[in-house]
Amino acid sequence: MRKRKVPDVVIRRLPLYLRVLSDLDPESSSIVSSYELGARTGVTPGQIRKDLSFFGIFGKQGVGYEVTILREELRRILKLDRVVNAGLVGVGNLGQAFLHYGADRQKEVLSREGLRMRAAFDQDERKIGGHVAGVEVYPVQRLPELIKELPLMIIILTVPAEAAQVVFDRCVASGVKAFLNFAPVKLEIPPGIRVRHADFTLELESLAYYSKEWEEDEGEKNFQSRTDQ
Repeated sequence: MRKRKVPDVVIRRLPLYLRVLSDLDPESSSIVSSYELGARTGVTPGQIRKDLSFFGIFGKQGVGYEVTILREELRRILKLDRVVNAGLVGVGNLGQAFLHYGADRQKEVLSREGLRMRAAFDQDERKIGGHVAGVEVYPVQRLPELIKELPLMIIILTVPAEAAQVVFDRCVASGVKAFLNFAPVKLEIPPGIRVRHADFTLELESLAYYSKEWEEDEGEKNFQSRTDQ
């Protein structure tokens, strides 16, 4: 039977389900329903059941899912049942903030799910050889070597826009297939490579639409208040 291709949007939702399952205590809640998962994630129960059906049958109709079993199955599907090493390129303000955040999260979640921040890279000699949140900073020239040696399976790009494509290409040539890109630039991505973009500027600009709407609402209220006096 031909294997169904799993839509990327489904893969993006699986960590949400895993987070809820990881926070549940199997001792007190051994079974969780799609309705409870939906209430905790904001995803409809029907969508949750449809998402999970891509990977098999994990629950019983009218009963729900065994927390421990579904949690371990999701970890396996996401390949978090093994150690996944990540590296970061660009130890500027954003890169350092990410590393510090990652250190806090590793104590809470990331280490539990097998994700490890193993190395950071920069071209600033003042930073090379130092540590940020326990992660050693290496010269960017050692990227190809350490990608293979550690090995690094995910790369986080927090470099300036003009350097992003060069660094990205170098990582791809070294075998990396998964990236989280914070650089505000459109990358040329070859087939078989997956990139998640996190552009704060675009997010803020889209939120500006709602702030303008709020200002207009407030202006209308103030105008109405003055005319009523």
